[in-house]
Amino acid sequence: MRDFKQQPAVADLAQQRRHTSHYALGTDIDLTLFGSDADTYLTTANQLIDRYEDRLTVNRQNSEVMAINHAAGQAAVQVSAATYTLVKRAILLSQQQFGFNALIGPLVKLWHIGFQDAQLPSQTDINERLQLINPADVVCDDANFSVYLTKPGMELDLGGIAKGYIADRIQDYFEAWGQRAAMINLGGNLLMMGSSPLHDDGLWRVGIQDPFTKRGNAIASVTIGACSAVTSGIYERHFELNGHSYHHILDSKTGYPRENDLSSVTIFSKASIDGEIETTRLFFAGQPVDNWAQDRPDIYGAIFVTKDRHIQIVGLDRSQVALIDDSFILD
Repeated sequence: MRDFKQQPAVADLAQQRRHTSHYALGTDIDLTLFGSDADTYLTTANQLIDRYEDRLTVNRQNSEVMAINHAAGQAAVQVSAATYTLVKRAILLSQQQFGFNALIGPLVKLWHIGFQDAQLPSQTDINERLQLINPADVVCDDANFSVYLTKPGMELDLGGIAKGYIADRIQDYFEAWGQRAAMINLGGNLLMMGSSPLHDDGLWRVGIQDPFTKRGNAIASVTIGACSAVTSGIYERHFELNGHSYHHILDSKTGYPRENDLSSVTIFSKASIDGEIETTRLFFAGQPVDNWAQDRPDIYGAIFVTKDRHIQIVGLDRSQVALIDDSFILD
């Protein structure tokens, strides 16, 4: 019989935190584990993020998604099962025409909002790009895991869904190794796992970003259990021209930034990928939607912030939301 020796206890292990910062996906990644006995899980999680980026990025010449783009109008491209599954979901969502469009890349590159050479394109150029962003012009072959963009110049871009997908996969990895509590922050895509050791009630506190100032300034705090929190807003990337502000959320129907009274929408959901999808849906709707997510117990609620500084709560109890900045009005 083997003699197992009792290992010395670690004082307050459940409250101890392990943290790592990493740059990937074009943003700052912050991963935190609570009560973990090793840094190995964080190191491996960062490696997983890098591997997903290698497959899905459009910011390098070589990736599975770029292979699809390079072959646009020429041939179908076979990809890995994981990449194919995500691409097909993105295409099916795009075909629903609620605002999300994984083919909008040519239009995004035309405007180039968020870069020094951002411009107001001519109507002629916009009309040309609109011919290249129709999700109906994509053929997904389940038998061969292949994707075919049928027109030259088309481009697939999973930027509107990839971070949520990757955040969910990191949570899967942590859970598979028995980790009990974590914070996954992929550049604003937040995922809180397990019970929070930071508060006696076991709940997390999530700040709602001030859409009129730099990142890090919260206007309200939401008290909630384990969940994902994803925000779509006009504040992160925009440029000014002749007194008008043009933000980066482009409308596939018009070719111009989507115009409405919203500054941001934050979705609280079980899965981060669903948060990505629903923030887009509600931002394009421009207001709370009747019967939204009533048949979705995995979607917990939403916070709208309007341009005239009102905060609207949907799905969450008002007691969960605390106003921090009194220059905003909590409706």
